[in-house]
Amino acid sequence: MSGDQTEYMAFMRRIMRAAAARVGAADPEDLAEMLGLVAELDAAIVRAVEGMRTAGYSWAQIASATGTTRQAAHARWASKVA
Repeated sequence: MSGDQTEYMAFMRRIMRAAAARVGAADPEDLAEMLGLVAELDAAIVRAVEGMRTAGYSWAQIASATGTTRQAAHARWASKVA
């Protein structure tokens, strides 16, 4: 991962931890908003996998990055990418 990507992902992690602390001290209804982030993250991962496939990455390469097998990666995302 490039330095810029590493820094960006670290920034995202810090934001998620800060959001968790804020929601933990807030109303229960705010938890629903945080749960909505799960769907957003899942959709973003699908877009990233789609981009990688378009760029020519194999299912084996994607699987390696996600710590799964080629078959597991294909089963999880193949039907969701164009």
